Amino acid sequence: MNLLTSINMALRNIRANKTRAFLTMLGIIIGVSSVIVLVAIGQGSSKSVADSVNSLGTNLITVNIMNTDTPYTMDDIGQVQKVYGVKSISPVLTGRVTVQNGSTSTQVALTGTNADYLTTRQLSVGDGRFISTIDDQYRQKEVVLGSQVAQTLFGSASPVNQSVLINGNRYNVIGVLNTKGGSMGQSSDQSVFIPFSTAQRLLQTTHITQFYAQADNQQDVNIAMAGIQRAVGQVYSNTDDYTVINQQDVMNAMDSVTQTMTMLLGGIAGISLLVGGIGIMNIMFVSVTERTREIGIRKAIGAKRRDILLQFLIESTVLSMIGGLCGVAIGLLAGWIYTTVTGGLAVYSITVIVFAFLFSALIGIIFGVFPANKASKLSPIEALRFE
Repeated sequence: MNLLTSINMALRNIRANKTRAFLTMLGIIIGVSSVIVLVAIGQGSSKSVADSVNSLGTNLITVNIMNTDTPYTMDDIGQVQKVYGVKSISPVLTGRVTVQNGSTSTQVALTGTNADYLTTRQLSVGDGRFISTIDDQYRQKEVVLGSQVAQTLFGSASPVNQSVLINGNRYNVIGVLNTKGGSMGQSSDQSVFIPFSTAQRLLQTTHITQFYAQADNQQDVNIAMAGIQRAVGQVYSNTDDYTVINQQDVMNAMDSVTQTMTMLLGGIAGISLLVGGIGIMNIMFVSVTERTREIGIRKAIGAKRRDILLQFLIESTVLSMIGGLCGVAIGLLAGWIYTTVTGGLAVYSITVIVFAFLFSALIGIIFGVFPANKASKLSPIEALRFE
């Protein structure tokens, strides 16, 4: 019996038992589709993180001060500004405030910073202007609104030169930022920005717990980081009191986490494939039992053991491959539904799709060997006597 005839027989047997064939393939379908969609979501999350980190620029350095007993002051910031390779410094003070315009109010994140923050964080102004050095120097009560905050408080009207209340204090709106989107759990669209000196008075603190530094270029990032560590180390001798990280460090850490999660999700989905393979093996054993007389007749008229083995092996492989194709289609559909409903990102990998399909075929071969081997070893006489 040639290969094509065996495949035709396998398809004919599958068509004759459609419900059983579908239930047999169900585990493979679920397994393949789960692998494809879960890995796609994991890779999409990884890409979103990378895009988010890169949107801040590859030459951004973030310094966090954990020691609250010893204050880090603007004089210390001035020493960091002198470090070779550092282009600009933006100290920040953050908090949650209530912003009100008339009867409309909203709670948003507040950031007190200086004029360099705009370029350091790669933001842009859509209307008006950003905080200036003079605003910071004279502690002006002026505020720049994120795009969503401006929309919430003023609708489609321009808020520039209008006033808002921040925790009950009146501030003049000098600008509105362009939409930027979220980045590392922060969103400039849902924030307001005031001069650093004004924020110190509003938040009643002079302690700097975080600042951003921008290196001259990507090649000078490591040099600038080393210089910043030395400058901060003059204030805090214990390295646990502060951290100095760049965007590549953040991206490597987040990428490691997302890759681990992707592998975990893929592994969990892969278990479904193994369960599907066991289902195929069980159904094929049942098929061997049901077709014992058929096997006996075929052997009696000259079929060799190899022919019987090949027939049942091809049947299990065809079952798993059809299930694999259905799983690929459902996986792509599920990914499309996920991106449509949640607005998330799913990144498909041709390698993963091909691997999942080939693995499903391999599962069919592996788990089809045992029942096929049993069928091929049946004695013709005993098979013909089987009731």
